[in-house]
Amino acid sequence: MTGTGETGRRGLGSIVVDTRPLRIPAFRRLWISTAVTAVGSQLTAVAVPKQVFDLTGSSGYVGLASAVALAPLLVFGLWGGAIADTVDRRKLLLVSNTGIAVSVLLLWAQAFLAVNSVWLVMVLLGMVQAFVAVNLPTRSAIIARLVPMDLLPSAVALGSTTMLFGLVFGPMAAGAMLPVLGLSTLYLLDGAALLLTLLVIRLLPALPPLNGPARRAGLRDVLDGFRYLAAKKILLASFLLDIIAMVVGMPRALFPEMAERTFGDPPGGGLALGWLYAAMAIGALACGLASGWLTRIRRHGVGVTVAVCAWGVTMIGFGLAGTLWLAVLFLALGGVADFVSMVFRNAILQAAATDEMRGRLQGVNTVVVAGGPRLADVVHGWAGAAMGTTVATSGGGILVVLCTLVAVALLPAFWRYRPPAGA
Repeated sequence: MTGTGETGRRGLGSIVVDTRPLRIPAFRRLWISTAVTAVGSQLTAVAVPKQVFDLTGSSGYVGLASAVALAPLLVFGLWGGAIADTVDRRKLLLVSNTGIAVSVLLLWAQAFLAVNSVWLVMVLLGMVQAFVAVNLPTRSAIIARLVPMDLLPSAVALGSTTMLFGLVFGPMAAGAMLPVLGLSTLYLLDGAALLLTLLVIRLLPALPPLNGPARRAGLRDVLDGFRYLAAKKILLASFLLDIIAMVVGMPRALFPEMAERTFGDPPGGGLALGWLYAAMAIGALACGLASGWLTRIRRHGVGVTVAVCAWGVTMIGFGLAGTLWLAVLFLALGGVADFVSMVFRNAILQAAATDEMRGRLQGVNTVVVAGGPRLADVVHGWAGAAMGTTVATSGGGILVVLCTLVAVALLPAFWRYRPPAGA
């Protein structure tokens, strides 16, 4: 009987997410701070494009808002990763979290006071993204200092799963609260959650650089990161495929227009908008909670390639969907494909990075992962305005599949890639 129980637990452990890292107090505090803001950050992620669309009536302006936010994301994503390698990461996390909170509360103030300036919204969104670009690589680089190497994949999975919970319930909560509490309240709730996380982050241990006293990060540090990355051709290929998937195939900028004009939301916002923003995360979360099988796949290059092609196919289906629930289904399947791609790309990144370069590589990863959808917002926003949402979305999915096949044909080593022994 005991043997059967142990076998059952081992079988279950190969499927569900591993919670052992939460037994480590310092990691548990970092995880709590992530969990508190996971939902709140998505309230702002829904509120900003909704407010821009309400002010302008154009998906093109929704895309433009993302373009305005892209510049600080690119600059501070790269520089923030370099800073994270040269200063105490706990202090940097405190500073960047405070900056995000202040910026979001300023968004609340302009919405509450009905300033009605789309340009002010864009400027404040740029401020938010600048601090987020520093915060994300810092938060990611901290994990490896708090948990032993054998628990690192489990710790990353826990953090990702928590963020996915936020991506599911945050947009759905936003869609439910918009008609009742109004748009400005979404900003207020996010700002309050961010301030609460500062209490938990203060309890983290000091995390100074392992390679010497803290120093100022400069352009040389950023360039060193690129030189290090340039020597990792497989890693470069994984970034390229993610850029193809996100820039060419992410139709997020069209959600406010499609929710209202295709799926029947009222002008003030409603449940369709929440479902569209949450659907990808629902699929990714379901995959994440049953992701143990992914560890048995050693052909990581094949895994990324197949997942990105599957993403493109689901975006074709989403663009052609005639009902909300069919659209949600295709987006959820896209979320599954995106999660599989993310797991294998992160596995490649973890195998390549040393601690003194981890912040900079995470900074590049932040630029690719967060910057790609921003560029996609611009492309899809204006393509949707010019050609309609169906052509923009399904056409993007077709291009994802074609570009991925061409890229892998030109980079056959990526298709053959397997992680080194012991990774």
